[in-house]
Amino acid sequence: MAEEIKSQQQDEGGQNIKGDFSTILLGVGTLLDNTLTPLGNMLVQALESANNVAQQILEGINKSLNSNQGAK
Repeated sequence: MAEEIKSQQQDEGGQNIKGDFSTILLGVGTLLDNTLTPLGNMLVQALESANNVAQQILEGINKSLNSNQGAK
């Protein structure tokens, strides 16, 4: 009888460890998600801004080249 109780307690202890580990992993995942999502959004905005600037520069160069060719 004592051995049965002891083995049950050991089994429950193993489940607690697994539960605690999964809780920790879930917490770490949530922290990473909450941290990386805004950083990802900022990166997207920065890349979109750089894309807009590059597009404006290329349009300016294109207009400049076209106006020089028309003057010749």
